[in-house]
Amino acid sequence: MSKFLNQILFILILVIFINPSTLFAQTSSYQVAVVKYNGGGDWYANLETSLPNLIKFCNQNLKTNINTEQAIVELSSPELFNYPFIHLTGHGNIIINNEEAENLKNYLIGGGFLHISDNYGMDKFLRSQMKLVFPELEFVELPYSHPIYHQKYDFNKGLPKIHEHDDKSPQGFGIIYEDRLVCFYDFECDLGDGWEDSEVHNDSEEKRTKALQMGANIISYAFTQ
Repeated sequence: MSKFLNQILFILILVIFINPSTLFAQTSSYQVAVVKYNGGGDWYANLETSLPNLIKFCNQNLKTNINTEQAIVELSSPELFNYPFIHLTGHGNIIINNEEAENLKNYLIGGGFLHISDNYGMDKFLRSQMKLVFPELEFVELPYSHPIYHQKYDFNKGLPKIHEHDDKSPQGFGIIYEDRLVCFYDFECDLGDGWEDSEVHNDSEEKRTKALQMGANIISYAFTQ
């Protein structure tokens, strides 16, 4: 199937399944995916419980109908257009080649949404690679008034602090293409770790709840903006 037909199909999926008026009362399920990338970084970090727990939380609290089985997708794959929301995380190096950059850009400008969660150590690699996707754009820090922080759950001070890392304040960055937020990046926060089962990191229930609520806000925003 050509890239053009894939993009048309993707737009139809968004129209049918992610119409804002029907987001919370869907009969058809859709699927979200974890990005498998090259470069040696651990794309599979948090793979067992992180996104599955967020899906379960959203289905219970937002009344979404997300497929409880997460998918795994490569950035060069035409299957990328099957998933309205993709999640990328890890600790280390990430490499995006020209084919992947073009496919990811087409996905994002066509209506897809990318959430990136720095598991610690990814930032210095990630920023240069995303410049290959959008050479003309920069990550911008989103103000606390941005709607992504005020969906079902209000985060009046922005992202919750889940893990210490360098003991800096958490920051939420975005890539905005033609007035649309196409990528949200949580830095010094580690939402993905906060979504995992409690015994994985021994996080308090309060931290896990905040992480899941913020994750639900991202899902809600991505599907209704």
